[in-house]
Amino acid sequence: MVTGCPRADLDEVGALTAFGVATVHEAIGRSGYLGPLIRPVYLGSRIGGTAVTVICWPGDNLMIHAAVEQCGPGDIMVVTTTSPSADGAFGELLATALQRRGVRGLVTTGGVRDVAELHAMGFPVFSAAVSAQGTVKATAGAVNVPVSIGGQPVCPGDAIIADDDGVVVVQRTGVAAALAAAKARADREDVSRAAFRRGELGLDRYGLRSVLSEQGVEYLDYESYLGKGGQT
Repeated sequence: MVTGCPRADLDEVGALTAFGVATVHEAIGRSGYLGPLIRPVYLGSRIGGTAVTVICWPGDNLMIHAAVEQCGPGDIMVVTTTSPSADGAFGELLATALQRRGVRGLVTTGGVRDVAELHAMGFPVFSAAVSAQGTVKATAGAVNVPVSIGGQPVCPGDAIIADDDGVVVVQRTGVAAALAAAKARADREDVSRAAFRRGELGLDRYGLRSVLSEQGVEYLDYESYLGKGGQT
């Protein structure tokens, strides 16, 4: 149980959160994404905060209860297990305890339950499974040590951004740089969006016609296509 971990600046994390998971992931070199298995249990939430990491044994949520004490305003609890487990290790009661401490949400490689209640209380959860199967509270794990999700390292105090597209982690020391990169990408996207609204094609804007040509793509009228054995 590691206490007193440094955390990313919450103002910077908040500014980064506004850009969303997809933009942040692309802006930081297509890194940090925790993978498609971690999904929101209900849609419509976008949160950003600082990681409190938890390692549990499968089918056991003892360390989630222990970790609540280490959480504070602006945190997001990030839970993994020592081996794969889809059991519902987190639900409405734990969410109530975390919400009282100012925690903004949960990310877990395991399962959760009480989805309707979590939605009603406005506590965002991103998980790999939903399961009514409960857990025991018997085996020690760890709190606030480095973990890995989807091949991405997550350390205590790192920035966690989560929305309908999934979850991305940004290293605590890299948040300022990520914020600048995300803003630059969003500015470029604004220019492209305006061009597309004027009718410009991505083929021209991104110089993709030459790529098609290099890949041997041919433009054929319909009769020529049929003449080459094409089928309708």
